[in-house]
Amino acid sequence: MALSDTAIRNAKPLEKGFKLYEEASLYMQITPSGGKL
Repeated sequence: MALSDTAIRNAKPLEKGFKLYEEASLYMQITPSGGKL
């Protein structure tokens, strides 16, 4: 599944950072402070 604009915008920070993965080994990292890398 491709990362959609809506999925990225709706990603909320957690206590611990996490990554949203796309099927082609691409990802977006969400930091605890709310940064999206």
